[in-house]
Amino acid sequence: MDEMQMEMEAQAQAQAHVLLFPWPQQGHINPMLHLASALLDAGLHVTFLHTDHNLRHRFARPHHPTRLRLLSIPDGLPDDHPRAVGGLIELLDSMRTASSAAYRALLLTESSRSRPDSLDDAPPPVTCVVVDGVMPFAITVAEEIGVPALAFRTESAFAFLAYLSVPRLLELGETPVPSDEQVRGVPGMEGLLRRRDLPRVVPTKQDDVGAEEADPVPVLLTIADTAAHCRNSRALILNTAASMEGPAIARIAPHMRDVFAVGPLHARVATNTIALEKHEDDDDYGCKAWLDGQDDRSVVYVNLGSLTVLSSEQLAEFLHGLVAAGYAFLFVLQPDMVASSSAVLQEAVEAAGERALVVEWVPRDVHYVLRHGAVGCFLMHGGWNSMLEAAVEGVPVVCWPFFADQPVVSRFVAAVWKTGLDMKDVCDRAVVERMVREAMESPEIRASAQAMARQLRLDVAAGGSSSSELQRLVGFINELSAVHIC
Repeated sequence: MDEMQMEMEAQAQAQAHVLLFPWPQQGHINPMLHLASALLDAGLHVTFLHTDHNLRHRFARPHHPTRLRLLSIPDGLPDDHPRAVGGLIELLDSMRTASSAAYRALLLTESSRSRPDSLDDAPPPVTCVVVDGVMPFAITVAEEIGVPALAFRTESAFAFLAYLSVPRLLELGETPVPSDEQVRGVPGMEGLLRRRDLPRVVPTKQDDVGAEEADPVPVLLTIADTAAHCRNSRALILNTAASMEGPAIARIAPHMRDVFAVGPLHARVATNTIALEKHEDDDDYGCKAWLDGQDDRSVVYVNLGSLTVLSSEQLAEFLHGLVAAGYAFLFVLQPDMVASSSAVLQEAVEAAGERALVVEWVPRDVHYVLRHGAVGCFLMHGGWNSMLEAAVEGVPVVCWPFFADQPVVSRFVAAVWKTGLDMKDVCDRAVVERMVREAMESPEIRASAQAMARQLRLDVAAGGSSSSELQRLVGFINELSAVHIC
């Protein structure tokens, strides 16, 4: 590469300005922030687009160099709307209308601003967008304006492939039900996925947990449409590694213009880190001090995610099973996760004594719980972010999936990666006890988990597959930006 070409590429990189627009839920925002950190490390300008509600109430304003800006637009819902699991389709509909118009207006302004006189002035105009792939309108609007759009999907590659396959699954009558019947509608997963392992819709209301949905097909088709619409973007970005999901990535690639597997993004060594969550203070409810007082690999960490909803009966089964397993446990139980839990909690905590710590919240941006030497296994919901965090730390898992892509992930944990156990469709104290003990004590599961951790660390290190894909992604964005500038 001659000196002039290098200078031109450096100039294009300095002028590239990416607007990142995540779906406004914690599990989508966090990986997008990790992607923002990676792009900043590569020298790009980044604007991160929140909703007004999230920027006010949920997420911190990061202390960061001038190449990062935070902007926000309305999501169209009242400020007191819970934005909880039962209202996700309502949020999606509101985003399609109220947010779409505001997004268009903002992008028109940001992409047409005059270029600054020097790199020390205001950021250059937006030259490219990376939008959450569950919001097709964000891809369409950007491309209509003339701004190149890339799609970022935050689920696993295998789950995304299942979403792409929904029309074929419905054609074959293979809907998600608690059945061991093998499915044929997902290419490459014949003989592996059962109907109980397919992506599921969320209950319409929180008090409907455990009730059968009247008709999941309309919601499944809506989700499938968001996956299919990613074909209209310039490329698809996945927070995964080829070592974990190479076959799925290969199956997805023919349906997209390009695919970048750049994960696990949280595991890369970042120069520019961004605060993820805003909390009232830095208190971790004594988690670290309590963990410091436990023996190595003696604690079961229980965190079922930010959207899971439990009945009081299900909570009782979890707690009784954990107490019977005989290990200390740290249980993150958010206030809106279950109703009328006080009596159940008091009984379980009294039975466990000092072996139990139940808290409302732990910091997710530092992953210190899973890194702590006292943690022996992770009882979780099968969310992809949590799965990647456990995988990078080499911690065995027990999965109790609630909805969406989680049943797919839990199947791969037990049947393919062998890094844990799948507890879907069962909430019984005896099963909880047995699976927790096996995850804590099985040398085979622990060996598989630690082998995966070693490989993933190689993947994100310099020269690894995900690191190389990230470099390719930065080059791709610079090329798109250079064309847009011209």
